[in-house]
Amino acid sequence: MRELIAILRGITPREAVPIARALVEAGITKIEVPLNSPDPYDSIAAMITACGSDALIGAGTVLTEAQVHDLARIGAQLVVSPDCNAQVITATRAAGMLSYPGILTPTEAFTAIRAGASGLKLFPASLVGADGLKAMRAVLPREMPVYAVGGVGPADFAIWRQAGAAGFGLGTAIYAPGLSAEQVAARAGEIVTAWDGCA
Repeated sequence: MRELIAILRGITPREAVPIARALVEAGITKIEVPLNSPDPYDSIAAMITACGSDALIGAGTVLTEAQVHDLARIGAQLVVSPDCNAQVITATRAAGMLSYPGILTPTEAFTAIRAGASGLKLFPASLVGADGLKAMRAVLPREMPVYAVGGVGPADFAIWRQAGAAGFGLGTAIYAPGLSAEQVAARAGEIVTAWDGCA
């Protein structure tokens, strides 16, 4: 599985299934719908019904335990947050979902790890830079994956992977409101090619 997470901020339930299918066909099989999108639970549920056997589908911008419980009820598989909230991480793991909390510092990273995080979302990655990640990787557990999110695109994959990034979260590089499934498929194809080229 390619360690690429598609961030579909602003997607609507009407678009959800065709865009999810386009991503899966292109080779991107981790998908998050941020909860500040229109009717996000409906979009997530529709994607799970259509593509849940072929992709890990869940939510981003998850801030509360109540949201975690709502996601568990519809069968979501991953929870991504912009911050490091130990209660959200613990609730996510207890519900059997993958937890990717946002971290910016070593202190936040180890707080997330102690709470049971599945992986760390370095956000905004552009603020820390690849050199900052490289320094953090020197002290983080080797087996803990770090995903660079925010200001990172396919042109930067090689630099970030050399610095220790396990993968990437991609927002506007892959989807923006108004794009068709065909346009998203084309962007996803370019991103997959870039990933495969630096594997």
